[in-house]
Amino acid sequence: MKLFHRHLSETIKLSVPISLGQVGHIMMGVVDSLMVGKLGAVPLAAASLVNGLFFLILVLGIGMSMALSPLVAMSTGADKLHQCGKTLNNSLAVNVVFAVVLMVLMFIVSLLIPYLNQPVEVVKQSQSYLQILIVSIIPFLLFQTYRQFLEGLSFPNPPMLIAILANVLNAFLNWIFIYGNLGAPHLGLFGAGIATTITRTIMAVSLMAYVFTSKKFTEYSPKINFGLIEKKLISKIIRIGLPSGFQFFMEVGAFSFAAIMIGWLGTVQLAAHQIAINLASVTYMIILGISSAGAIRVGNAVGKNNKTEIRYAGFSALGLAVTIMFMFGLSFIIFREILPEFYINDVRVIDLASQLLIIAAMFQIFDGSQATGLGILRGLLDVRIPTIMSFTSYWIIAIPIAMLLGFVFKMGIIGIWIGLSLGLAALAIFLTVRFSIKSKNIFPEERESLIHLPLSNAQHDNT
Repeated sequence: MKLFHRHLSETIKLSVPISLGQVGHIMMGVVDSLMVGKLGAVPLAAASLVNGLFFLILVLGIGMSMALSPLVAMSTGADKLHQCGKTLNNSLAVNVVFAVVLMVLMFIVSLLIPYLNQPVEVVKQSQSYLQILIVSIIPFLLFQTYRQFLEGLSFPNPPMLIAILANVLNAFLNWIFIYGNLGAPHLGLFGAGIATTITRTIMAVSLMAYVFTSKKFTEYSPKINFGLIEKKLISKIIRIGLPSGFQFFMEVGAFSFAAIMIGWLGTVQLAAHQIAINLASVTYMIILGISSAGAIRVGNAVGKNNKTEIRYAGFSALGLAVTIMFMFGLSFIIFREILPEFYINDVRVIDLASQLLIIAAMFQIFDGSQATGLGILRGLLDVRIPTIMSFTSYWIIAIPIAMLLGFVFKMGIIGIWIGLSLGLAALAIFLTVRFSIKSKNIFPEERESLIHLPLSNAQHDNT
């Protein structure tokens, strides 16, 4: 029991700043929406459309960058500190090239906006806004790379502080470029894009400067040195990162498609859905911090070659996620009629949103379990089968059942949400069972193939 409490305490200590950093990123979008909303419905609609499209593509890059933290954690666990800098340089090369690929993909998406059957005035502002945001992809992924590096070393506070402070800078730059203050032209939504791009660039430069100048990280050799590029390591990062990106893509894509289906039902249903899913998204951001912490701590235990530590690290993260999501679910039920009133005054929307919050409360535990399950399996560098599980759960189970219940059995939005819940439940069960099996069967030979580290320099399993 003491061992479990120690792991739980260390997971909380690591996950809190990671979660706060995630919230910092989300708040930038919230601040943008609030400030753009003052310009009217058209720019707000354009911002909503673009942010949805942008994030759907950007999650591929986020997933790619997340390959770095478990690899760094494994290296520190095996006491191969110089390997951390080598992995960082290889991940940096992968992420910069991938950022360029995403920029090209995003530009193509911007050209397709006129074919999405949106109002002409919304299309015009959407295209220019998305095209300026494209420029921010490289600094965003640079920040993500060094953030994952520090989190893999269990130093999550610096990127957290930068992400939080960036909100102040972003709001100030929005004030300048959106409204045309301090002699700047009145650029509206395009100005918000400029503010976001400048903010993300400063975030990347600040975090890189911190890593390069801090004596804390000298022993990890973090300086840029592309002479350390290694084909096998590049291949490994891609094999971990690309499936991780597709895991996010399939989840975001499934919920986006669910929103489209709900839009077929009517405005009231879509508004209720947006309220309930927005509240659920807040809890999900916190769980992503626990998921990342679980991946790092499991990876560190793999580096130590300690099966007991692997299992305790993974299951303590799962236990923490389930406990927190249970509390959130309980609060959704208790305050189901009060929370929607913060968003809207329409009685019909509030009544329907309160019903959805009951379903949201039930799937909180499953949502927390699946997100954390993906993280701790990534800590084992196990991503291929979980990606297949994600596709199956979202697109073979959740979406078909949602369509069946929602439209064939005439259950409407309630049926769609039940379908999504069943998909999350299936994935949570799949991943928990997968981790239980895999964590029992990490043999020395398999560990060697995972991290390419001599076993003589690591602690052996003491189970």
